[in-house]
Amino acid sequence: MLLLLFTAAIAGAVLYLFKFRKDIAGSHLTDTKVTSEYHKLYEADNENTEQERKKDAWSVTQKYYDMVTDFYLYGWGRSFHFAVRHERESLKESICRYEHRLAYDLGLKPGMKVLDIGCGVMGPAVEIARFSGASITGVNYHPYQVKKAKEFIKQVGMDHLCDIVRGDFNKLDEAGLQDNTYDAAYAIESTCHGKDRAHTYSEILRKLKPGATFAAMEWVMTDKYDPKNEEHNQIKFNIMKGDGLPEILTKTDIEEALKKAGFEVVSLEDKAVTSRENPVPWWLPLDNGGWEFTNWFQTTYGRYVVHKLVGALEALKLVPPSSQQGYEFLMAGAEGLRDGGKLGIFTPSYFVVARKPLSN
Repeated sequence: MLLLLFTAAIAGAVLYLFKFRKDIAGSHLTDTKVTSEYHKLYEADNENTEQERKKDAWSVTQKYYDMVTDFYLYGWGRSFHFAVRHERESLKESICRYEHRLAYDLGLKPGMKVLDIGCGVMGPAVEIARFSGASITGVNYHPYQVKKAKEFIKQVGMDHLCDIVRGDFNKLDEAGLQDNTYDAAYAIESTCHGKDRAHTYSEILRKLKPGATFAAMEWVMTDKYDPKNEEHNQIKFNIMKGDGLPEILTKTDIEEALKKAGFEVVSLEDKAVTSRENPVPWWLPLDNGGWEFTNWFQTTYGRYVVHKLVGALEALKLVPPSSQQGYEFLMAGAEGLRDGGKLGIFTPSYFVVARKPLSN
């Protein structure tokens, strides 16, 4: 019986990857040049490489998503974020509930104009628009993700409530967004890619109407993180390397950046903490304890199998060159996230709510 299940799993993996290969043919952006340039930025964790990553944070992010967008789409889904969940919830259900709660906390309703900062491929935006009836404009600088997002919005018939503009969330004027226009804004695990959080927040502030609310899920190192602990630093670096980050801030850094930008801080809370209502930790899908038939490839064992199969497909020239190396960055990130979550030194869901003052 076990042999039969194992054979079925391997067969499913092969079919999955051939579907993946077919879907991304001609559009996947991974190539040897991109992976080589990205690798140089993370080949060591020292002051020089850190400054390089911070100096050109968008280039780092662009290279990262060139490599991994399709892996995200076919390995995780259209919502590129985590969520704690109830033990009887699937991963997909917990992610939808998480997005609905964000809409509820922001008080979104029909007629409101909302910004999604760093919107990915508009998975959360579409779900939130369906739930709330609000009109949502996504901002994303990555051209391939913008293309995929536009296709998705049209495919699901949500173009009456959702749209996307290509733009840098550090330069929102260049995206054609007007000041004092939006009723709310949110960022789901996206502003961690910015090199200056206070500047990013100040850009968002300008676009909001006076009194409007901004909410964000931020990636931060918790109070349990010890910068003198080598294991902690290696975990932090694996997260940065595997997720295209120039740096990971602390809770205090986030609060100070909001205030420096001009926001009034309403609340700060780590939503990744498990509870009686949500006993399943956010990192479990990345560990072997989080096995589900639909997401087995996210586990440690699944990542190993997928890594070998991608290598085989690459050798057969059925996927683009360096696809396997691109996947290896994701593997490092997954291990860092899992270990950081287990030790409690990292959270992807530090929930901040802030308000634009009624007057300057």
